[in-house]
Amino acid sequence: MTTNGVLLPAPPPARSTGSDFATLRRRVTEAGLLERRPGYYAARISVVAAAFGGAWAAFFLLGDSWWQLVVAVVLGVVFAQVALVAHDLAHRQIFRTRRPSEIVGRIVGNLGIGMSYGWWMDKHTRHHANPNHEDLDPDVSPNILVWSTEQAERSTGLPRFLGRWQAFLFFPLLTLEGFNLHVAGIRALVRPGLKARKLEAALFAAHILGYLAGLFLVLSPGKAVVFLLVHQMVFGLYLGSTFAPNHKGMPTLTEADELDFLRRQVLTSRNVRGGWLVNAALGGLNFQIEHHLFPNMPSPHLRRAQPIVRGYCAELGIPYLESGVIGSYTQALRHLHDVGAPLRAKPARSS
Repeated sequence: MTTNGVLLPAPPPARSTGSDFATLRRRVTEAGLLERRPGYYAARISVVAAAFGGAWAAFFLLGDSWWQLVVAVVLGVVFAQVALVAHDLAHRQIFRTRRPSEIVGRIVGNLGIGMSYGWWMDKHTRHHANPNHEDLDPDVSPNILVWSTEQAERSTGLPRFLGRWQAFLFFPLLTLEGFNLHVAGIRALVRPGLKARKLEAALFAAHILGYLAGLFLVLSPGKAVVFLLVHQMVFGLYLGSTFAPNHKGMPTLTEADELDFLRRQVLTSRNVRGGWLVNAALGGLNFQIEHHLFPNMPSPHLRRAQPIVRGYCAELGIPYLESGVIGSYTQALRHLHDVGAPLRAKPARSS
C-alpha cells in the first residue's frame, strides 16, 4: 500500500487489529505513565502565568515607547506557551474530568489569548481521530496549502495559486496564524451549536476589548498598530512552528487506506529529537507519536513512554520516525515542494 509515494505496511490480520494497541496500552499503564502530575502542572502554569503577568506589567510600565516591540515579541512567545497549556487542558492531561478542564480552558483560551477553546477542541479532536486523513483531518484540508499531489491536481483558487511555491511561503504564512485563530474563533462563536457559546463569546469579547483598549490607551495609534502586528505575527509563527514538524511531510491517508489505530497514529506522526530546551519550547509535542497514541498522558511522561513505544513498534515492524529540529522542518518543506510539482508544470488556472 502506498500513499503519496510512501510505502505503508500492510494492515495486520483482522484478529490482531484490536490487540496490538491493547498490549502497548497495558505496558504503558503498568509503568504508571497515565497517572496525573499535579505538581508539574502547578509549577508549569505558575511559570507561564508569571511570564504572562510580567510581560503585561512591563507593557504598562514602559509606556509609549518603541521599546515596546521587545515586549510584543516576548508576549508572542508567552501567548504560544499559554496555548500549549490550553492544549493540555483540552486533552485532560491536567484534570481528569471534563468540567474543570473546560472552565480553566475557557479562561486560558478565550479570555487569556483570544482563542475559542470550544472551536479549537472540536477541530483538534477531529485531527486526533484521523491524523493526516485528506477527507477527515481539518489540519490537511486544502484551504490555503495542498498536502498531496491529488489535492494539488484538484485545487482551484488560492490553494492552486500558492501551491506552486508553497514551501517558500510556508513560514511567512505562519505569521498569519495568530490572526487566523482569532477569526476562526469569531466565526465559530457567531454560529449556533458551539457548547457554552454565550460564555465563550463573553470571555472572547472581554479579551479583544481589553487587548485593544490597553494598546491604544498606552501607545500612540501608530505604535499600537505596529505592536499588534509584531505580537500576533510572532504568536502565529511560534505556535504554527510548534505543530508543523509533527505531521507535515508524513504520509496522508484516504478512505482507501485501512489502518488500525496504532498504525494510523504512528505512521502519520514524527518525533523531534532534542533536549530540555526543545521539550520546553514545543510543550512536549516533540514526542508526537506518544502523544497521539495516548492523548491524555501528561506531557512530562511522554519522554518516559518513548522507549516503550519505540521498542514495541520495532517488535511489530512498524516504522517509527524521529528527526532533529532542522531535519523535521526540511522534510516538511521538501514534501510541500514536491506535492506542488504538478502546479509548477502547468499554468495556474482561475477557479
